[in-house]
Amino acid sequence: MLGVLGGLGPAATVDFLDKLVRLTPARRDQEHIPVVLYCQPRTPDRTAAILHGAASPLPWLLEGVARLAEAGARVLAIPCNSSHHWFQELQAAAPVPILHIADAAIAALAAGDGPPGTVVVLATRGTLASGFYQTRLAAAGRPWLEPGEPVQAAVDDAIRAVKAGEPDQAARDLAGAWRDLADRGAGTAILACTELPVAAGLLPPPPFPLVDATLELARACVDHVLAAPWFRASRQD
Repeated sequence: MLGVLGGLGPAATVDFLDKLVRLTPARRDQEHIPVVLYCQPRTPDRTAAILHGAASPLPWLLEGVARLAEAGARVLAIPCNSSHHWFQELQAAAPVPILHIADAAIAALAAGDGPPGTVVVLATRGTLASGFYQTRLAAAGRPWLEPGEPVQAAVDDAIRAVKAGEPDQAARDLAGAWRDLADRGAGTAILACTELPVAAGLLPPPPFPLVDATLELARACVDHVLAAPWFRASRQD
């Protein structure tokens, strides 16, 4: 089974699972990927922990990893970017591989057909402070720029609105960020918070390419599982 550590937040988890199903090449129920979900929305705020030393989510994340492994998961996915601040600790504790959301997003960026251009990472302030996207962009030789305070404020508002169950308001917030980024000549934007695709899906495409980290994590999961001998054997059965 694929194990999904979700609830961070709930709407983002639903979006990830929807993309997972849509990306799976299946013609009947039995050809889809078995999934076990551990959804724990009470996990402490990741950005508050990274920026301000608030209560750490790590014990909660470790419990989720352990429960998924106990349930028989052979590979794990965490559709929450900021949780990857603790990726090394989580992978060290997990008896199975955890697919890194930023690796999936950067791989998609490298495979894109568009112009190289400058990359802007749209994420929580915690994810940006953690720096794992910037490190990977630098290693890939891709120039990147900070979103800037007006864009970051709009992104913060959009994330909060999705978590509050107000996707229409989130889309209006994100539309302002699109305009500012277009004026600044952004080449590509990575939606590096799993709430942002929920809002972006309600808007017309911006005048620059987007990389949806949620979509790319789901794609990485499908590719990983379809290539696994245990899954191929079970599918033939």
